[in-house]
Amino acid sequence: MACVFSLENRLRLRMMKPGEDIITLGVADLSAGLETIPSLLVSIGAPRLRRSGLVITAMTFSSPEHRLYELLKTDDPDSAHSRYNALIRRLVSYERAAECAI
Repeated sequence: MACVFSLENRLRLRMMKPGEDIITLGVADLSAGLETIPSLLVSIGAPRLRRSGLVITAMTFSSPEHRLYELLKTDDPDSAHSRYNALIRRLVSYERAAECAI
């Protein structure tokens, strides 16, 4: 997908990307070997995140999509599906912004 942001917008994105907070936390949790919502989200997006230049040195979790959903389901089964989708949207927003900022 081609970047549709102007140079001015790309410079702003370098300051803070949408979802950057949860991705940064996820990379730290993954490095510490913690299975958390952020670390599972980073595991899901690891291939695309690495291609966009994010350094992920830790091993990612296997079947992160299922693990994330199960973790969300243990907290609140009724909202697990919508929360999962919202997290995936945050991940995709970050990935797109990171690709445009290269």
